[in-house]
Amino acid sequence: MFADLLAGVAGGPWALPALFALVFADAVLVVVPGEIAVTATGALAATTGTPALAAVIAVAALAAFCGDALCYGVGRIVGVDRWRWMRRPRIRAAVAWAGARLSRGTATVVFTARFIPFARLAVNLTAGATRVPAARYLVTVAIAATAWAVYQALVGAAVGSLLPGEPLLAVVLSIAVAIALGIVIDAAATRWAGRRSR
Repeated sequence: MFADLLAGVAGGPWALPALFALVFADAVLVVVPGEIAVTATGALAATTGTPALAAVIAVAALAAFCGDALCYGVGRIVGVDRWRWMRRPRIRAAVAWAGARLSRGTATVVFTARFIPFARLAVNLTAGATRVPAARYLVTVAIAATAWAVYQALVGAAVGSLLPGEPLLAVVLSIAVAIALGIVIDAAATRWAGRRSR
């Protein structure tokens, strides 16, 4: 029953627009599960054949780019301390980290932050506020968003290909794998950033 429901959702006309909306919202509201949506849709692509994996990657990459570009634009127009939520200690620490990293090199920090929700928001806002040149920054963001979309979708597709005909199990397992890999990436990025700051 659940397998048929998932197959119907995956093959329906709203699967890709819903994916776009979740990934776009994730760029601005870090509590939205954009990564999980891409991974789960990648698993469905592998187990049910719809939507096409290439479409999942393209939609996720475009949505991630648009969301990151929006945050960059907000940072450029508003700055990083206008609203009260921007002055919270965790946000201030993330913005300070982003500013220090952006001064050393844009590409490395953009690629690293694309995989870490709070860091991603801080980097995009700070890049806009500190006037990192838009053309150079947005090209880097587009490449990072594409790499992220490929990674997330392929994690789901890899799990899904191991479980043909089991879309529910593939979705659940792919989400667990994506969360575990996210924890590993967060820990590695934190250690790497700590070494670079010494």
